[in-house]
Amino acid sequence: MTDAWSALPERAQTLLRVLIDRYTDEGAPIGSRALARMSDLNLSPATVRNVMADLEDLGLVRAPHTSSGRVPTELAYRLFVDSLLTAPGKAPVDARRLERILREAAEDDPQQMADTASNLLSSLTQFAGVVTIPSRARALFRQIDFVSLSPGRVLMVLVTNDGGVQNRIIHPDKPYSQDELTRFANFLNERLNGQSIQGLRETLVAELKSTREQIEGNLSEAITLAESAVEAVEDEAGVAVAGQVNLMGTDELGDVDRMRRLFNAFAEKRELVSLLDQCERAQGVKIFIGRESGSPTFDECGVVGASYGVDDEVVGVLGVIGPKRMPYDRVISIVDVTSRLLSSALSRQ
Repeated sequence: MTDAWSALPERAQTLLRVLIDRYTDEGAPIGSRALARMSDLNLSPATVRNVMADLEDLGLVRAPHTSSGRVPTELAYRLFVDSLLTAPGKAPVDARRLERILREAAEDDPQQMADTASNLLSSLTQFAGVVTIPSRARALFRQIDFVSLSPGRVLMVLVTNDGGVQNRIIHPDKPYSQDELTRFANFLNERLNGQSIQGLRETLVAELKSTREQIEGNLSEAITLAESAVEAVEDEAGVAVAGQVNLMGTDELGDVDRMRRLFNAFAEKRELVSLLDQCERAQGVKIFIGRESGSPTFDECGVVGASYGVDDEVVGVLGVIGPKRMPYDRVISIVDVTSRLLSSALSRQ
């Protein structure tokens, strides 16, 4: 795609860049006379119209109305964004201040850290900032306890090495006495201490189930309880969102039905998590423009995301959601530097 931008004649590149910049600021079609004046190319409006006609044939600009000016298409934004990714600009932020805030946030619990980072992204871009909350599944197992509440209901308390405590109600297939539950917990604590929660299911399946017959008495039933506990933690998915209200002021997203769907997605999180998961699997900054997200909810949005992590291990994703005509050069730089600084802050814990 970057080659496609470079293959455009130089004046076509300049005019298209001016069109994108102006449309990003104003959100209205730009006429040939205005483009001629703003481009500093000393071209006549007639020449600019010819260049625009060529760009329209390439699917890079379109005229919303017969006698209106032109606006860039999703393809134009894609070529433009790909050209930016080859040489990302300097983020327009105070990196030292940002690093200090993120480092202090990283010392708090994951929810507080994600809230802080999402608010920063929103305030820096004036769009919606989103940050996935690091799952406890990435922490290490320290201790598990089971408390009998009533027949068929057991409270599971799982403690991880980072001080996190997870409480879940699980429903075993048969009732157990408190003595049995204590025995199960002691057995699991002996076997699983220091294991990563993320890999615990594999450990339970591969190691413990393979020796089920050798386990004394009904201790093998502890495996079933442990699997239920691990499943509850693995299913935990959270996203911190800030600045959704900023999107209400944009023309493209102003449609009531579209805004309702968007705010429902922010509230329910499931569709948002699915979108951000695609960023987690990418290298560097990932951008979705309009329909590239694969979700009708975000088909008029631009999404810029990047993963963050500790010691080369991805623990979450952060990003910005705005209108399709967002200033990608600025937002890409902010998302990139924030992901790097958050990773650095977490690594220094």
